[in-house]
Amino acid sequence: MIPVYGTRKTGQRYRLRPGAYALLVREGRVLLTHQKTPHDEFQLPGGGIDPGESPLHALHREVFEETGWCIAAPRRLGAFRRYVYMPEYDLWAEKLCMIYLARPVLRRGPPTEPGHSVYWKSPAEAAALVGNPGDAALVRRYFKDRW
Repeated sequence: MIPVYGTRKTGQRYRLRPGAYALLVREGRVLLTHQKTPHDEFQLPGGGIDPGESPLHALHREVFEETGWCIAAPRRLGAFRRYVYMPEYDLWAEKLCMIYLARPVLRRGPPTEPGHSVYWKSPAEAAALVGNPGDAALVRRYFKDRW
């Protein structure tokens, strides 16, 4: 059974929004992106899968846009669903979040996505800082026996 986060509002219509997100680990630290708007929050880099795009292509694209890093060897860790309102799209979404473990291998420059910045954090800091409970749960689960 896939974990679900957020409360589904009765009578509200939700649009399924699949996305690919990365847990990027290097030298025992986790790469997070900080997004200023529409919510000032830390998050695992990643985002929505465009129509006709594969999850892995979206993962590479989104990570690069939000961090400036190229990644290698993505491996799916898990998935969860989130019920949220996305003000930037004026959309009530049922997000299907697919999380991949990947290696950051080359930083080509700063994030190209406006309002994003990159931070390397310890696993405990990353789990405490990310803005949604699904990301936090996957970070904690991955590092459970590694802390």
